[in-house]
Amino acid sequence: MKNATVSYRIEEDIKNDAEAILQRLGIPVSVAISSLYRQIIAWNGLPFSLTLPRQDETALDLSDSEFNERLERGYQQVMRHEGRPLDEVFDDLERKYAQ
Repeated sequence: MKNATVSYRIEEDIKNDAEAILQRLGIPVSVAISSLYRQIIAWNGLPFSLTLPRQDETALDLSDSEFNERLERGYQQVMRHEGRPLDEVFDDLERKYAQ
């Protein structure tokens, strides 16, 4: 029997965007919230992971000494012929960022 109330405060734009999606799916907000609670119980926690998106590191994120150390390491790799052909590197970058 449904006899409990859930009350929460949330940013209006998030509420409106989520409710618009639920409406298009034909799912009442109460059913979505109830489903989330049931999944929390079933998973004994949140049914999804909470992580920060991975961001690629840039030269601006490095201290001068870290930047110089990486340049030196790269130079040494080139001198030992441990590098990859440039077209291979650009193909990999293109695949990675074309998504």
